[in-house]
Amino acid sequence: MASVHESLYFNPMMTNGVVHANIFGIKDWVTPYKIAVLVLLHEMSTTKPMALLDRRRLNKLILPLQQGPDLTLEQFLKIVEECCLRMVNAVKLRLLLMADGELQDMEHFFTILPNAFSDSEAFKTSVVGLFMRQMLLAYNKLSFSQVYKLYKSLQQYCHHGNQPELSALPAEDMELTSNEDPSADHIDKDELDTASLHQSELRSDETRGPLSQKQAEYFLARQAYLLKNDENKAMSPAKLQDELNNILKFNPDFAEAHYLSYLNSIRVQDIYISTHSLLHYFDRLILSGGEGKSNGDEGYGRSLRYAVLNLATLHCRFGHYQQADLALQEAIRIAQEANDHVCLQHCLSWLYTLEQLKGSDSVVLTEDSVKIAAHFCLPYLASLGIQSLVKQGAKQGMPANKLLDALRGTDIMHWKQSLSELIEISLAQTTSIWRMYGKSTMARQQAQLLLNMNSLEPVNFSVQQNNTEAFAVALCHLAELHAEQGLYAVVSDILKHLKQQFPPHTQHAKLWMLCDLKIQFEKAMNDGKYHLAEPHVTAISALNSTEGLYRKAQLLKALNRTSEASKILQQLQQQCEKSKNIEMTIRCICGFQDSTPFDFSLQLLLAILFVWQGDLMLGIPEQALVLVQDVLESVLAHGSLIDKGRALLLAARCQMALAGAAAQEHRLTALEQAVHTLDEAAVYFSQLDCKERMRDIHYLQARLHHTLGNIAQRNKCSMLFRLLDQELPSSGMTVVSHL
Repeated sequence: MASVHESLYFNPMMTNGVVHANIFGIKDWVTPYKIAVLVLLHEMSTTKPMALLDRRRLNKLILPLQQGPDLTLEQFLKIVEECCLRMVNAVKLRLLLMADGELQDMEHFFTILPNAFSDSEAFKTSVVGLFMRQMLLAYNKLSFSQVYKLYKSLQQYCHHGNQPELSALPAEDMELTSNEDPSADHIDKDELDTASLHQSELRSDETRGPLSQKQAEYFLARQAYLLKNDENKAMSPAKLQDELNNILKFNPDFAEAHYLSYLNSIRVQDIYISTHSLLHYFDRLILSGGEGKSNGDEGYGRSLRYAVLNLATLHCRFGHYQQADLALQEAIRIAQEANDHVCLQHCLSWLYTLEQLKGSDSVVLTEDSVKIAAHFCLPYLASLGIQSLVKQGAKQGMPANKLLDALRGTDIMHWKQSLSELIEISLAQTTSIWRMYGKSTMARQQAQLLLNMNSLEPVNFSVQQNNTEAFAVALCHLAELHAEQGLYAVVSDILKHLKQQFPPHTQHAKLWMLCDLKIQFEKAMNDGKYHLAEPHVTAISALNSTEGLYRKAQLLKALNRTSEASKILQQLQQQCEKSKNIEMTIRCICGFQDSTPFDFSLQLLLAILFVWQGDLMLGIPEQALVLVQDVLESVLAHGSLIDKGRALLLAARCQMALAGAAAQEHRLTALEQAVHTLDEAAVYFSQLDCKERMRDIHYLQARLHHTLGNIAQRNKCSMLFRLLDQELPSSGMTVVSHL
């Protein structure tokens, strides 16, 4: 089921997608790229008429060009060309005239630039007008030597299509409005290159200059948003770290860059770099003057509290529970001193989450968290607590109607307040509950509802929120549900999409890895290829020790090593009873029937079938058949193909046992009914290509046809049985004793 605490990773540098960055020591300056943007703006203003669609495209392009990092001339012209072919020719011509002319041509351009906008109100109030005035002011402050270097850089930019090297336009010449000591921005190179992550995938222009303040803010905002909502569209971990190193090289005290470095390092599960970056974020806030505000409701004090909380979550993610507990206690202490109820509630949420991760009972803590969050009007945290209680209740076997009622009550608030993350988690949990309690059709419906739901969050950077844990859980459920029906081609497509959406280095990749391994294990077991199933047990154990033990017991049972399987199941059952995991407890009880049910209600039904199989073995076939028929409808409606086949096989065996004791006039009818039931079971087993079960079916069919005198059918079934018996590896159990 979906984890309910993914959204508790607080990002202190983002509010509605906007980065609250420190003021750079390096201010904005004129570069050849920005001259190209100014040329584009000038041509847009002076070129008339222009097609409405082209102008609309260019208007949408202006803000990203202003805020984004400097582009090469080739990249810049390609982007403009996609919007307006006519405009790209005019821009290119104007730039080449300046580059091929003299210095006074560039000077003339900056002289006439304001004239095209002087009568426009937008020049005074718009973002474009502000950008142009900043560039004019920065250009007018240049000394003659700086103007000359800028002109040379423009020539190189236009003729080679590359940005100027840092040596051509030194950083100290770029700090046009800075009154600070350039040496203050120096940082030891060894401190930046702390790992191979910081050194790989360097761009060819590794001597590039620093980003301006607005460019850095835009870059951090975009990457942080993409990491949260669609990690595949963000820069690769190594390349992003390289860009962050470039920012920190010119401003090592830029705290938010350290925080993004922390988020980036988590992507590759690098505990050292992530801790290093988070501590640097913490330190830079103090160095920048935030220490005096540590008890305030706003400012750096709030960020410091959440920095400690993020340190606790980091240790939780890597399984360092003792360190996480210490960090949580520190965050609680700081939050109490500042009287920050919101931070305290986040701490309490992580406190009961930590208890769950350690295997302790956290119901009381969770209930307290929900009550306090409701008291302080914090619906988001209250809903998280309720969803956590639902998850714990499902594991402990609470009635499904109570769990669904609890989720339905919170869903009303989620929709009213457009809390899309909680809506997604709720739908994923509803999918898990329906599946756990044996309603596969409803589970598929809820999963499809989640996958087809439009995000309620504002769509920024052309991204929809579709890489959350809830989506991964829903897709894994669909994969397993299709595998249960033998639709392995569809399963392959779903898993392929999961691998693309959640690459192996991402946080939620373990979900599809475990799902894939379980499906492969079940397929190998159904095919009777136990030698292929054995390595899957080891891989499953690495991801989930409980599932690994259960699968190992299944494999040992199939190999007729029942004593070893019994010990493992007893050990697992004791662990599950201690942790109140009723679902796995029932699966352990069902362990010695040849079944691997996923659904809670079906587990109970199949456990009853196992008991009735015992009745059959004890010579009470009448009672066994009546009870099988009572639950057969539910199994056929909601069970997997393997469970449907096994239930019908058991019913056929009951019918065969009754036919042996029936009167002669009713015996043939009973045997024919058993043959018909076996034919139905064979349909389900054949869809799964379950050769071991088909071998059992053919053996029983051959015996029945022999009794009925159907010689041709008997010979056909006998031949099919022999072929499968020769093909399948021996498990140490004869077919007769197996049946």
